[in-house]
Order: sequence, then C-alpha cells, then structure tokens
Amino acid sequence: MALFIRLTLLIICSLPIHFLVAQNSFTVIPLGVKGGSDESNLSAYLVAVKGKQNFLCLDAGTVYSGLQKAITNKQIVGKNAATVLKNNIKGYFISHGHLDHVSGLIINSPEDSAKPIYALPEVLKVLREKYFTWDSWANFTNEGEPPLLKKYTYKRLDTISEQEIDGTDLLLKTFELSHVYPQKSTAVLINHNNNYILYLGDTGADAVEKTDNLYKLWQHIAPLIDQQKLKGIMIEVSFPDSQPKDLLFGHLTPGLLMQELAVLAGMCKSVASLKGLPVVITHMKPKGDNELKIRKELQKNNKLGVKLIFPTQAQKIIL
Repeated sequence: MALFIRLTLLIICSLPIHFLVAQNSFTVIPLGVKGGSDESNLSAYLVAVKGKQNFLCLDAGTVYSGLQKAITNKQIVGKNAATVLKNNIKGYFISHGHLDHVSGLIINSPEDSAKPIYALPEVLKVLREKYFTWDSWANFTNEGEPPLLKKYTYKRLDTISEQEIDGTDLLLKTFELSHVYPQKSTAVLINHNNNYILYLGDTGADAVEKTDNLYKLWQHIAPLIDQQKLKGIMIEVSFPDSQPKDLLFGHLTPGLLMQELAVLAGMCKSVASLKGLPVVITHMKPKGDNELKIRKELQKNNKLGVKLIFPTQAQKIIL
C-alpha cells in the first residue's frame, strides 16, 4: 500500500499543470440573455474567476434589472443592485455598438462608478459619437464632446496583444467578427491562469458573411481544446433554420453554428475533441416560438456531442 501511494503521488506530481487545475475556473452570471424585444433581458454577462465577485461585464444590454434578479436569486452577494453595480463590476467589454448590447451601460451611467470600457476602436467610435454625446444623453467618458465627465475611460483593444482587465484576474485576447459585412463585432478569449472561455458578440457565419473571421478564431482556440484548457464557448444563435439567409442580418442559425463547430472540430487532433465542451447559446430572438425551435434544432443536430447550455437570466453558470 505504501508503494502504491508513493507511485500515485509521483504520477500526480509529473502531470502537466493544466491537469491539476480545478475542472471549473469561471463564474458567469447572465444579466440578460435575449437578442431583442424584452428590454429587461438583453445581452449582458458578468464573468469572474470562480469564487470571486470582481466582474467584467460582457456587453451591457441589460444591467440593473439583471443585477436585481441575481441578488434576489442569491447568485450574487450584495446589498442591492446599485452597490453591486458600483463596487463589483470592474469594467465593460462591448462587442459592438448596437443598442441591445449597450443600452444598460448608457442608462445606468449616472449611477455607476468610475471604470473602463474595453472595445475595438471602431466600437468606441460608436459610443463616442452616437451615445455619449450631449444631444443623446451626457458624455460620461474621457473623450468626445465636451464637457467630459470622465467617469468612464475608453480602453482600446487590438487583435495583437493580450489586455489586462483592471480590478480582476482576467486577461483578454481580441478577435474581429463580421456582423453584416463590413460592420465589425468582436470576440474575446478570456484567460485566467491559462484557462479560458471564449465569448463572441453577434456574428454571421463565414460562408454567409464572405469572410474568414471565424476560421481564424477556430485556428487559435483548437490547440486550447486539445490541451483541455478551453472551459466553454459563449456564442449566439439568433434565428431558427427557417430564417432566409438574406434576412439573417449577421447572425447564426442552429445549422450554421453546427457547420462552424464542425470546422473547429476538424482543426483539433480528433473530431471527438469537442464532445462535452460547454457551448452557451446566447442572443436568441424571442419572436413567436423561435426559442423553442432553436433549442430543438440544436439538440437534434448536435452530432459533435457538445454540452449545450441555454442560459437563464440571473442564473449562475460555472465553466
């Protein structure tokens, strides 16, 4: 028995570090999950290192009402939404400038605390010229139309370097997406101690958008899947497969998502590499029975065996 224990310890000590890391590394709290219609439930996701409450907000369509529900559901520890907004959200990542991804940020800005907004320069330009102006609201940022209230600081992301997120233990690597070409959206690979989750803003499929943005993104993350370092993918499916391709408006359907995931699987060491990988489905548009159709079509065509997760507002996800 003593020899067995010694051998076991020797094997454990010789394993690569990533096998010794806890299975789950991140906490995700959806503040809003839908792609339209319900202004109290639009795209916004808090992400933090598991066990911590220093959050980066991934998009900000709905903020305050999502925080209230998360506190009521005991998914966040906090006195009230205003306190968590000011103290626990350390910054915002904005994937693109559409209202369903920024309205919560803008509306709540008078009650917020000073913090950064991370985005590509093209996205910051939309915030600077269309929203945080004195005609449409007030300029709570450090750039643009004076007077500058300087509550928010614009932090420009690029597709080359990894960006440290102030007040958290997270790093971001940025990738361009196409959301009705040539309009840009953004994906970010979130890193904590070489464990990762991938969040994509709105995106069309490469074949529809006539780009190779997703192909390049899959090339980057395939090795992380092989190394068991990617803890999950958060990606949109806005319409069911019945949606005509000329009316997708830069979004995915279940069929298009599965085609893209098949491309990703082909880049991994084995096509079975994606089996069990958590894939969080975001941005479903709640028109009619679309959400039910999307769920059924994804489940029916899940030949790769990914773990489909359909997020619920104010219900914690551990990745």
